[in-house]
Amino acid sequence: MFFGKSISFDEEELTNVALAANSASVCSTVETEFIEKLKDGDANAFDTLVTRYAGDIYALLFRITEDAEEAGDLTQETFLRVFKAVKNFRGEADLKTWLFRIAINESRNRFRWWKRRWREKTVSLDAPFGQTEITLGETFSSVAANPEETIIQREREKVLSRALKELPEIFREVVVLCDIEGLSYEEIAVALEINIGTVKSRIARGREELRRKLRDI
Repeated sequence: MFFGKSISFDEEELTNVALAANSASVCSTVETEFIEKLKDGDANAFDTLVTRYAGDIYALLFRITEDAEEAGDLTQETFLRVFKAVKNFRGEADLKTWLFRIAINESRNRFRWWKRRWREKTVSLDAPFGQTEITLGETFSSVAANPEETIIQREREKVLSRALKELPEIFREVVVLCDIEGLSYEEIAVALEINIGTVKSRIARGREELRRKLRDI
């Protein structure tokens, strides 16, 4: 025998393992059924998709574009593209990662379109967030301990936002996906359709560029 000590599980451990496996199986089945409904053009399923992921998609696009109106337009365009493309979804990535890929592609296409027209625009964090009266700067952090800290925090956020916007697109995308959205290297590689080595390299270079820009903060 290779092992001098047998490995055993008590009844509670076996029950927990069985429950966990069953739960994962149920989730997988529900998700598969949901995706099939989307592929079949089920309107209720698509409404559920928008409700579930619109906030995440908008937040991602706003952080990439730094433009609330453009992020809103791109969010709508993303879901229109999803509606047309979902029949081709093969499950090679999870649904959210696939949605992020489409959103980023829409953002790239819009950026190239505007770049060809020499568009220059500065966006203030004092601009309203969506349809609310809350400013964009106020959405980034919770209430500080006192007004002075609030002012300092908002100034730092403005500098960070400006520095992030100044990053080259390929670096801004990976930094946002990794450090803000919390995606793994593997998920980023799938979303951007690049290899993991390239993901790591771009993140390292993006972070270094941000550190250089933020050195005096």
